[in-house]
Amino acid sequence: MNVVDCLKQGFLQKTKIDKEIIDKELKESSYDLEKAQKAFQDKDFKWSIVKSYYSIFHASRALLNKLGLREKKHFAISVILEELNKQGRLEIKYINDFNAALYSREEADYYYNYSKESAEHNLEIAEQFIEKIKELINSKVGLKL
Repeated sequence: MNVVDCLKQGFLQKTKIDKEIIDKELKESSYDLEKAQKAFQDKDFKWSIVKSYYSIFHASRALLNKLGLREKKHFAISVILEELNKQGRLEIKYINDFNAALYSREEADYYYNYSKESAEHNLEIAEQFIEKIKELINSKVGLKL
């Protein structure tokens, strides 16, 4: 599926770029990352994985708003990341990291499959991903459809 298909099917919607929404999403991202780190310290690896993913999710939503978009399904974020990659604006690593974090969150949340190692890996992914997304938001990133 591509961006145009996601727009046609309503998985993505065009929206007004709003700095307040971008800031709110980035604040939520930081909050979730802090909670993921605390959960990891408390050896609550399932919750750490879940919160790591949501820190990535909220950072991604901030980026989508910067692009004038809003997702209605989590997978639509991956579609946007793939498009940014095709346009040479985002390395494939970040698409893979987003998809891995989503998968880990689903495994932990729905199938009770989690470990200290996966929680630690997701924290690393989240920290790097968020920094990259902030770089994109602060750049003149756009999306050619």
